[in-house]
Amino acid sequence: MEGIKGELLDQMNNHLRILLDKAVNIAVESYAQEHKTKTLGTAKRSNGPVNEKKKVFLHRASLLDELMEVGHFQTIYHMFIAVLCVFVISTAAVDIIDHGSMVLDFDLLFYTFGQFGTVVWSWLFLFLYTLLVPYKVSTFWASLYPKSKHKILLSLCVGTFLLVCQTFALYIFPVYVVNHYRLPPASSSIVILEQVRFIMKSYSFLRETVPAVLKDESKEKNPQIPKLSSYLYFLFCPTLIYRENYPRTPYIRWKYVAKSFTQFLGCVFFVYFILVTLCIPVFKNMSKEPFSKKTLVLSIFHATLPGTFVLLIVFYAFLHCWLNAFAEMLRFADRMFYKDWWNSTSFSNYYRTWNVVVHDWLYYYIYQDLLWLLRKRFRGGVMLGVFFMSAFVHEYIMTLSLGFFYPVMFCLFAFFGVVFHFTLNDKRTGPGWNVMIWTFLFVGQGIQLCLYCQEWYAQIHCPLTEKTFWGLITPRSWSCRS
Repeated sequence: MEGIKGELLDQMNNHLRILLDKAVNIAVESYAQEHKTKTLGTAKRSNGPVNEKKKVFLHRASLLDELMEVGHFQTIYHMFIAVLCVFVISTAAVDIIDHGSMVLDFDLLFYTFGQFGTVVWSWLFLFLYTLLVPYKVSTFWASLYPKSKHKILLSLCVGTFLLVCQTFALYIFPVYVVNHYRLPPASSSIVILEQVRFIMKSYSFLRETVPAVLKDESKEKNPQIPKLSSYLYFLFCPTLIYRENYPRTPYIRWKYVAKSFTQFLGCVFFVYFILVTLCIPVFKNMSKEPFSKKTLVLSIFHATLPGTFVLLIVFYAFLHCWLNAFAEMLRFADRMFYKDWWNSTSFSNYYRTWNVVVHDWLYYYIYQDLLWLLRKRFRGGVMLGVFFMSAFVHEYIMTLSLGFFYPVMFCLFAFFGVVFHFTLNDKRTGPGWNVMIWTFLFVGQGIQLCLYCQEWYAQIHCPLTEKTFWGLITPRSWSCRS
């Protein structure tokens, strides 16, 4: 009885501490938003979008780190590890039966991360350009702007120069590297994801510093030029919103860093075993069989389970392990990279809570600025534009990573996602709506995994004899039956 009593007290203490932390965070956020709202009410419109709501960085842990302190959630984590062990055991058993010994073949994994040297030197170029050119150009402009008699001409010349540099270095160069060297999927995705990240980081830096210089100049102050060290820290810290300073933790927990990177590596192998065990045997020879609606439907529903596993593992690997590892090494204290998206009862809440890092960038720099330009009219149109922009970038990443154009994600994101966003809104509450959200996620992941796998093998089995525009944009899986 004493042991049970002690366990109950420990669980109650953990629950109370989590609830208290959440209450404190909500109170701080509400106070900050109320203060910002009062400031906005007294500010003039001439100051522009700079005076709109800004993100407040707080000292807070990731939600899964808090939940993992509860034994019941640790059990769910242990179940995923057990599933990974089952995949390893099944692969080893098949190797023993087929070859007489255990031969774990990682050729596919080595292929997907092939030409890694090209990835490294192209990343170094992107990093050095993003570190030096936007910073030097912006500081050069900031030093001359207050004293210049031709402010518009100076801004136009500097802005044009920077735009040309950005176009060639951050837009054209990564695409050229991926296509010229024919990088495999994982290597291509690293280059393209880093391209998108550096574009968003440099835009955030310019978006925060340029209005600050204009504001200081209007008040006849000397412009506050950002420090290079602050900008360098920003390029590595897990946020896309630039600030001169962020809340910091007092020390680095190196065991936590090692654990996070180990878990990330485990997630990579987890996805590999899912593809090798559940996907490749099903879709490898599918393009050689006669097409039928029954086969397509069954393959989609067969892909729902591995697709959902991939969704959860990719979320945990990148938005939890990877970002928390860098946050810990940089002592970055605000670890709210996601919220409880799994409890969402509407797609609007799911989109806001799935990836808070990207959502904040879209909200503060695209949605909010467009609303200001349109004088806070056409909110629905602005929201629709942000959706299409996000869908286009997602499809751009998929197209260059896989090496073919098949806009499955764009259609699901830009069309069905928009419909679900406006129909299944925040007014929908209750557990039934959460079940519906998860059902749509299962089916959507199955559709994506099935169609992309079919197209991948169709590109291999039925290569183009003559490259034409329609041949490049038409999915090969629609006509490939070899």
